[in-house]
This record gives sequence, C-alpha cells and structure tokens, in this order.
Amino acid sequence: MWGCGFYFGKIALDEMGVGSMVFYRFAFATLGLLPLIATHRPGLNASEWRTLLLASFLGVPLQFLLQFRGLQLTTVSHASLMVGTMPVILAIGATMFARERLSPVGWGAIAVSTVGAVLIALSHAQHAAGGDPTVAGDLLVVVSLVIALFWILLNQRLVVRHSPIVVTAYGLVAGTIMLAAYVPFRYGLPPVHGVSVKAWLALAASGLLCTATTTLLWNWGMTQVPASQAGVLLNMEPLIGSVLGVMLLQERLGTLAYVGGGLIIMAAVTLTTRGHAPVAHE
Repeated sequence: MWGCGFYFGKIALDEMGVGSMVFYRFAFATLGLLPLIATHRPGLNASEWRTLLLASFLGVPLQFLLQFRGLQLTTVSHASLMVGTMPVILAIGATMFARERLSPVGWGAIAVSTVGAVLIALSHAQHAAGGDPTVAGDLLVVVSLVIALFWILLNQRLVVRHSPIVVTAYGLVAGTIMLAAYVPFRYGLPPVHGVSVKAWLALAASGLLCTATTTLLWNWGMTQVPASQAGVLLNMEPLIGSVLGVMLLQERLGTLAYVGGGLIIMAAVTLTTRGHAPVAHE
C-alpha cells in the first residue's frame, strides 16, 4: 500500500506539488471504483455515515497530504523503512482501543522498533539526484502512519457489518471529494498541461494499484484477522519500498538506516508473532 505509493508518488512529485499529486492519485482511484459504486448500495445508517466520513477525512486528505509532504523532505527508501513502525503502531492502538494485551516481549519489541526508527531518522543517506533525507520528513511520515491507525480501526468497525467493497469505495470517494474541495483552496488548481506521460502513468498506477486495489484488499483482510495481527503483513512494505528506492531511483542508504531497518523489521515480526499476552479463557 505505502511502498509502491511512495515510489510512484515520488515520480509525480518531481513535476507537481503535494496537493496536486495526492488529488490526482485519488481521482484515478475513484475512477477505478465507480463500477463498484454503481453496483453496490451503501446501506449505512446515520451513525455509520459519520464514522465513514471521519475515517475518510483521517485516511485520505489528512494522512496523505502529511505523508507526501514528508516524502518531499526525505527519500523513498527512508519513508518505506519508517513504515516498519506501522505494526508497532497497530499493536499499541489495539492495546489502547481494542483492549488487546501485550506481553513483556511485545513491549520489548516496541522499544527495539523505536530505536530502529531513531537510527533511520539520524542516518545520512543521499539521493543520487542530490536530495537528502531529513528528520522532519521521516517524522511526518510516522505522524501520517499514526493517523492511518485511526483510519484502519474505524474501517474495521464498518467492515463488521458492511462489505469491504462498500467501505472502500464510498470511503475513498468521500475522501476524494474532500480533496477536491481543499486542494484548490490551499494549493491552487491542479495542473493539466505540462505534465509528462511518465507522471500521468505514475499517478494512474498509484491510484488504481496502490490505492483502490490495495485498500480494498486490506479492508477485506481485516475481516479475516485482527488489526494487530494484520501488522505482520506490513513487514513486506519496508523491504519493497527500499528496494524500489535503491534500484529504480538510485538512492543510497546509510549504515544506520540498514541497522535501523533491520531492527524495525525484527521487532515487527517478534511483536506480531510473540508479542501478545495469552488470553484467559473461562
């Protein structure tokens, strides 16, 4: 979800600002979801609509505008490694809001993951084109992931009673409408002319593949496993995003980034496989 989005987003960011790039990403996602909108009635009550709209606000304009502002200030490799904190964020959120319990091993994994994130933020990686990652950029990516936690938990409530197709399609379309209202006011009208074919293809891939498809699959997966356990699948994100950044964008990772990324992935695997306290059965 995040790894490929960072890669395609970085390509488009080189030609347009954050607001325009995020808007076009979700505009393409909406185009892909229109057939599902036409064939699936929402069936939400007033309270569920409020939950969906809140989730849409958190998960689309707020999360992604912050996230890609952070990506402007860092590299794809760095941002992708920071996604390794997401299983930890999910576990903490599940502990606080879903009343799941962490074992001492789980809390140890959180401490190790935090150390890894600090090492990545402080490492000296350099982009081949001259851009350097910054602590501010890495932190903005992490803040956006904390916001994503609430997006995920709110969607999890909705998919208990409604199909993942309904929650995904109507949620992303609602978020796109919010972007359409805010982006021109804050960033100006998105450009239409002067954008390369490469950027348009990257935006289309980002919207259709990295947004519409992955969000639909994620929401479906949330009906099969708890949120905290789903975090283990996110361990692939730092690897995929970093490989894309190094191989396709010619980024270079510093030694501390490799060490920090390894700590985050190791902590995430430990947390999602051994970090939960056993549940007492009556």
